[in-house]
Amino acid sequence: MKPSKDRPHTRFHGRVEGAAQACVHPGCTEAGEFRAPPLEGAGNGEGPPRFRWFCLDHIRAFNAGYNYFDGMTAEEIHHAQRPLAGWERETRAFARAGSGDQGPRWADFADPLDAIGARFRRTAAPERTDGKPLSGEDRRNLETLGLAADADRAALRRRYSELVRRYHPDRNGGDRSQEAMLAKVISAYHQLRQAPAFA
Repeated sequence: MKPSKDRPHTRFHGRVEGAAQACVHPGCTEAGEFRAPPLEGAGNGEGPPRFRWFCLDHIRAFNAGYNYFDGMTAEEIHHAQRPLAGWERETRAFARAGSGDQGPRWADFADPLDAIGARFRRTAAPERTDGKPLSGEDRRNLETLGLAADADRAALRRRYSELVRRYHPDRNGGDRSQEAMLAKVISAYHQLRQAPAFA
């Protein structure tokens, strides 16, 4: 069905097609296809949220006058606008509920991406037997060198020497086509040498 000029595109962002409720704006008889927060706030988290429903014209008017910070103190506004606001809260995937270990905690990682990766590496790759941590960058560098996560410092040196002999033009008969790989190997080795897992 082709949208008419009176009725915007059916995939208009946020529209709930075929809404059964009417627009809550007094006197409006249009269908309430766009939801807005309830007057009493978000609620206590028990049960589904109760939204107010508006037609397109009235949701536009609502959005034009909506102020997220309305009713907050200056301190609450400052706290909500911090660059890291929200990072200190744990999502269900990272919360430790009950007696079992539910996964890594945000506070254990400097980089949120390492925390996310650690959750999935637990099942995908074995951890080191010495208990030393590996960052995402450490794992990528080990992969570049073709080493397992549990490699030690001696294995790191042996593999580095082997790969330098393989890729260096002075050692492989002057073949310069592998210089990009050689640069990756050198970079990976130097970063891993300084990593806590190989200290």
